Amino acid sequence: MYKGQTVNLVLATIAFAVTFWAWNLIGPLSGTYSRLLELSPTQTSMLVAIPVLVGSLGRIPVGVLADKLGGRLMFAALCFITIVPVLFVGWSDSYGALLFWGFVLGVGGTSFAVGIPFVNAWYEPARRGFATGVFGAGMGGTALSAFLTPRLVESMGRAQTHVLMAALLALTGVVVLAAGRNAPAWSASKEPAMPRMREAMKVRATWQCAFLYAVAFGGFVAFSTYLPTLLQNVYAFAQTEAGLRTAGFSVAAVVARPLGGILSDRVGPVRVLLLSFAGTALMAVVLAFKPPVEIPAGISFVAVAFFLGLGTGGVFALVAKLVEPSRVGTVTGLVGAAGGLGGYFPPLVMGAVYTATDAYTIGYLLLALTALAALLYTLKAFRSGRGGG
Repeated sequence: MYKGQTVNLVLATIAFAVTFWAWNLIGPLSGTYSRLLELSPTQTSMLVAIPVLVGSLGRIPVGVLADKLGGRLMFAALCFITIVPVLFVGWSDSYGALLFWGFVLGVGGTSFAVGIPFVNAWYEPARRGFATGVFGAGMGGTALSAFLTPRLVESMGRAQTHVLMAALLALTGVVVLAAGRNAPAWSASKEPAMPRMREAMKVRATWQCAFLYAVAFGGFVAFSTYLPTLLQNVYAFAQTEAGLRTAGFSVAAVVARPLGGILSDRVGPVRVLLLSFAGTALMAVVLAFKPPVEIPAGISFVAVAFFLGLGTGGVFALVAKLVEPSRVGTVTGLVGAAGGLGGYFPPLVMGAVYTATDAYTIGYLLLALTALAALLYTLKAFRSGRGGG
């Protein structure tokens, strides 16, 4: 056990939460943008989804840089860089400008690829499921954004809220630089980036975990960014009410993620993943019938979040078991990119489905089929017990 591992785990989790809050600044205000700019459902879903694109693909080079520069420096750099798009999103009043700066805002979502190798290096193999699960709870930044961003905008104004977010990013970056440090066992990778990427892509576990994470984390990202829009369209909630319920969704996933990591250490990540995908498929079918608000709809949304959260914790416990530590950063970048891309397309699909059918039934059924496919793949790929399941 390394001295300082708890402090650095906490710092990493806070940095992850703050950058994820910044990453998800647009989604909770989708109703405002839709009304002010007179956007169609498809345009709104594009605006909500666009930060996810860079937050996904950007994890690949950021994961490589984390292996070279270390988590402490990379966390601070991402906090400082994200300040720029945060400010310009708050100052933009045209659809084109919001799309552009929303695209750049995606840099905040790349922090995940920094944190996984950073906390892995601090913890012994038997506790890495716990460590990555606790760190992953930082995705609760989406809950903070869903709950606080609409309220701050109502009380302070949109531009002022984004300035406040920029100040929080600056403070977080300074604290990480001042108080954080890389694990004693960590050493900078001296291999060129492209050969590392090629080697990581030859590892079977990279592709297996990428698919599973695209379903688990992608589902979470898709719901956490698009749920405010969905709730306003289907149940006619005000923007703040939709934000409150989206925050509850995110909190359920945040609680479940470390639980998924802890359970993975005890019973194996494969069993956790099977439970995650089975529960997600079942709840998606329930939601497809457009149940009454709160009960059972609200409970079903929270249950979906819980099952997806378990899955996100299980996937990276699986990565820790299957991938050698020196390659975790690069593999995490690839797997994290797949997870983010998994969250990029569903809002676009849901927007198109709602435009065409005035309902989300087809979207929910597609989620159920995808989760079922992930469950069957997990059974097939790890039926021999490989991966600790």
